[in-house]
Amino acid sequence: MDQVSEEIVQKLFNARANAYVPYSNHPVASVMVTPDGQQFAGTNVEVAHYKGLCAEASAISAMVTAGQRQLKTVYVMGPADHLCTPCGDCRQRIREFATPETQIKVLSGRGELLKTYTMEALLPDAFGPEQLPPR
Repeated sequence: MDQVSEEIVQKLFNARANAYVPYSNHPVASVMVTPDGQQFAGTNVEVAHYKGLCAEASAISAMVTAGQRQLKTVYVMGPADHLCTPCGDCRQRIREFATPETQIKVLSGRGELLKTYTMEALLPDAFGPEQLPPR
């Protein structure tokens, strides 16, 4: 099984520790890695009207803010030992910046790699920018 670098695991632990989850108590962290090796961490932020921000969306926002537009690897870590895969909305967000080679790696709450997905496996037959008319 593939190993995840200690640097990535530590970034995930640090981001998850800062999650703002007063309603679900379900902290999640994500790290987006671009083809040039830049890393962008994010965590979930809940708000009282229950329309919070997922960890993946948070990390993608940081990536886009920095001017990046492509994902090489996505890491997601939930709070426990079970799979904590991206929600449907985040699968679509990831799809926006993914390539066929993008890997989505899901880790346990202890930092162990549980499963690796391709974008096609995570969101088969996805709708993407290429389905829209040219601008």
